[in-house]
Amino acid sequence: MPNNDIRPARAADAPAVKAVTDLAYHPYVARIGVVPQPMEADHAADVAAGRVFVVGEPVIGLVVIETHVDHLFLESIAVHPDAHGRGVGRRLLEFVDARARVLGLPEVRLYTNAMMWENREIYPKYGYEVVGRRLDGPYDRIHYRKRLE
Repeated sequence: MPNNDIRPARAADAPAVKAVTDLAYHPYVARIGVVPQPMEADHAADVAAGRVFVVGEPVIGLVVIETHVDHLFLESIAVHPDAHGRGVGRRLLEFVDARARVLGLPEVRLYTNAMMWENREIYPKYGYEVVGRRLDGPYDRIHYRKRLE
């Protein structure tokens, strides 16, 4: 599935966006002791705001992004568990990089919960560097950035 199969989510996709997000993040609830923030997002509002991009029919993966003056913020990435190991996450991360470049932004930023160690192993493999660690309410977050060339 090439990156050009990634498209802006439509209003009709909002239930699938919620379902995939919940399936992707649910395993972390017990580990971190709180519901991960993406599970509590207003998915319909994010879709309406043009912040959600999906892949698959039905949806098997998605990203939620937010444009800032000096960077693109990757708020959430989710892949349906049945699609793990098929390169969906990699294609979504490549899409985010390409989107930032199209928008003329020099970097992508994101954070992950410190207890989501799988993410802490994955993001550096895709060029992300740790820039800080902060407590935000009940969340212990590792902040990353990827400078684009």
